[in-house]
Amino acid sequence: MSTPSLPSPRTAWPMLLALTAAFAMSQAFRTLAAILAPPLQAEFHLSPQQLGLFAASFHFAFGALQLFIGIGMDLHGLRRTVLTAFPLAIAGAAVSALATGQGGLILGQLLIGVGCAPAFLACTLFIAQNFPAERFAMLSGLVLMLGGTGMLFTGTPLAWLIEAHGWRWGMWLLAAGSAAAWALVWWKVPHRPPAAAARESLGQALRAFGALFLMPHTWGIVCMSAVNYASFLTLRGLWLGPMLVERHGLSLLVSGHVALLVSVVSLVSPPLFGRFDPGGMAARRRRIGRCTLAMAALFVAMALLRGLVADVLLAVAVACLSGYMVLQYADVRAAYPPAMIGRALSVFTMAMFMGVALMQWGTGWVAAQAAGWGAETFTAPLLAIAAALLLGALAYRWLPQPPAST
Repeated sequence: MSTPSLPSPRTAWPMLLALTAAFAMSQAFRTLAAILAPPLQAEFHLSPQQLGLFAASFHFAFGALQLFIGIGMDLHGLRRTVLTAFPLAIAGAAVSALATGQGGLILGQLLIGVGCAPAFLACTLFIAQNFPAERFAMLSGLVLMLGGTGMLFTGTPLAWLIEAHGWRWGMWLLAAGSAAAWALVWWKVPHRPPAAAARESLGQALRAFGALFLMPHTWGIVCMSAVNYASFLTLRGLWLGPMLVERHGLSLLVSGHVALLVSVVSLVSPPLFGRFDPGGMAARRRRIGRCTLAMAALFVAMALLRGLVADVLLAVAVACLSGYMVLQYADVRAAYPPAMIGRALSVFTMAMFMGVALMQWGTGWVAAQAAGWGAETFTAPLLAIAAALLLGALAYRWLPQPPAST
């Protein structure tokens, strides 16, 4: 995507930070299920499968809209797209706070997912448009770190708030934070009209996206993107809290402390991996594949060891390794010609968050069946995550590779 003019770094940084604030709220919403799960199960008697559907609803809505969000950004720019969609996140948080059953909770999550849909893509696309290509991996990692501060709220602070005032107060506070982030984008990010070349019909835009899927190497990228971030977020955003409470008998507040530690570690990891990006496409792809296999091994260990110390240390290790996924942003950027990068990032983001939704829903179903299989409730979903990572790594390795230069 071409742009009429590029802002100076002094101007670009406040704009990027404002967009990152919206992304931080998105991160808070997508990880709150791990701490909300115990009180929601107590109040609404949710089964593990229903809990998985609740957590996945956000990501189904978020991921399903990525192609249309990319088109919206092409046609109307980053600012208008974010400002138009994000009020739905505020409304969704309010609906969730007022929910009287599972239906209200899922409706709230769907609205939040639609509202947050532009947040992450806006940041990565802004970086691609306004900063040098060699800084893409590093800056993407930095945005993941800064945006990941939203996860910090869904650790100890949210656990304390729930124990002191109830889970609905947490949703109201997230609604207020989302309103503040919307105002910051409105204030700091000016409207920049898209280039005339971006003015195309919806049908033309959809055909352009379809062209991506006709490129053979897209499928390996999609398979990998569907499992790497999903594995970390399914642990941190869904199973970590229930596992610590039910498997080890910890209080919600202590579980929040562990979630906070995991979140802090996960913030530091992406910029480190981005800074030490090996650079060449082949070397980068080898590192991505090896890190995926190592992540699968950590989940197998967590499923089988079951000790409190082991679970905490392995969750922290998963957070340490999770930053490798930032390398796939650079992989996507290098795998397509400049004119296709915006749409390629949209497809990548769609696959990533649809993968989160499918993994959270799927592991919820697996957890619900675990007793019938004679397995411990959390062992089954942890092994399912490991299996998904292994399949993703094999597809990434054996499906067609990108051309040496694009």
